[in-house]
Amino acid sequence: MTMEHAAVLALHWQVNVIKPEGFFGGMLAAPVERSGVVGRAVRFHEWAAAAGIPVYFTRFTIPEDEGRLVRNTAFMRAVGDAQEQFRPGAPGTRIIPEMTHLAEHVTDNQKLSGLAGNDLAARLGDAGVTTLYVTGVATNLTVEQTARHATDLGFVVHPVSDCVAAADEAVHLASLANLDLATAGCRTAAEITGG
Repeated sequence: MTMEHAAVLALHWQVNVIKPEGFFGGMLAAPVERSGVVGRAVRFHEWAAAAGIPVYFTRFTIPEDEGRLVRNTAFMRAVGDAQEQFRPGAPGTRIIPEMTHLAEHVTDNQKLSGLAGNDLAARLGDAGVTTLYVTGVATNLTVEQTARHATDLGFVVHPVSDCVAAADEAVHLASLANLDLATAGCRTAAEITGG
């Protein structure tokens, strides 16, 4: 598998999403822990960085003026109501400690898609990126939304199936099945790295 013109999109690997003390900790921390996805994603991101493949992290944040947040779903209303926890400098918006050493490129946004409401897609295009490997939490939310969005923008998208997780295993598997059809196809980290 060629890695020329590839990049990794590492979505929402932040305290609010992954850790028990985070805003979504009650829903996601235990399933994320059980899945072992953090360790696998760290190893995949480290492999990519060592191979010269850029890793672009996204964080869901809400600046004082609410940025481009639109309260048009229950999800967006909930985070909008708790926006102090999502300020760019808040503890919950930090990239998780396991991945901070990899977070050279970090983009903030207020949308479910990591490519919406910011210039990341344009920067990827300007850098010659044509293929995206997507990791993150949750599979059925930001991962699926971003993967579909990136596909519509013309990128060749491969969700990394063992480097994503969701609150519910059945929902996770259903989302991966959708993504296998709606993108260039899911791949495991081993399929991508050859390991």
